[in-house]
Amino acid sequence: MSPRRTETGGRVDRLRTIRFTFDGTPYTGHAGDTLASALLANGVTLFGRSFKYHRPRGLLSAGVEEPNALVTVLRGEVREPNIAATMVEIYDGLVAVSQNRFPSLAWDVNAINQLGGKLLAAGFYYKTFMGPVFGPLKGTRFWMFCEHFIRRAAGLGRAGIAADTSRYERMNAFCDVLVVGSGPAGLSAAKAAADQGARVILAELEPRFGGSATWSGEAIDRPPAPDWAAPADSPRERQYTGPRQPPT
Repeated sequence: MSPRRTETGGRVDRLRTIRFTFDGTPYTGHAGDTLASALLANGVTLFGRSFKYHRPRGLLSAGVEEPNALVTVLRGEVREPNIAATMVEIYDGLVAVSQNRFPSLAWDVNAINQLGGKLLAAGFYYKTFMGPVFGPLKGTRFWMFCEHFIRRAAGLGRAGIAADTSRYERMNAFCDVLVVGSGPAGLSAAKAAADQGARVILAELEPRFGGSATWSGEAIDRPPAPDWAAPADSPRERQYTGPRQPPT
């Protein structure tokens, strides 16, 4: 691990080692790492290429809004493209690959597009390729001819064709109060509503409740924020009368 890994703090269990691969290179991380945090800890800073010019891109955020570090996760023949590396929690045997590059992330031949950046204004292909007349390629026919090459150069992840055998659960639920997000504000709101007898659903995108309380290092009502937003089996959490898990 590189000096990018802090010695303490966060949700990472530094005593448990996880092995995974990214673009065919094996790496190790720890339980609780996302793919993004594990790669950063290994000194990897190049995660993808920009959409049009294929410029090198690193991490921009730490959550679902991440626009640069989009990867494809492979499970046998099944491909799941365009997933933010910040939202993939690593596990033993995880296989992930970068996107929008050829032949590799470090050496992408389409990076030559940068040289024509000043000539390629936003929407240039719509204006340029839908009018010129060149023999049989006139009007929209010329655009249809060029579209194939443009989309291949500016595409993102490649969708797979193998059947996905995974099962995805769903449920219908009804409530008096729906709280979206389980950070300090969400947990407080959910508990306050439940204390008044309301039927509450607390919906959370992350695999754990707590939001910023899990890493902020602050104190809430005197105890450290992670203790305040403790798991469901702690004495404090047992006081909460709302639903234990968000609907999936």
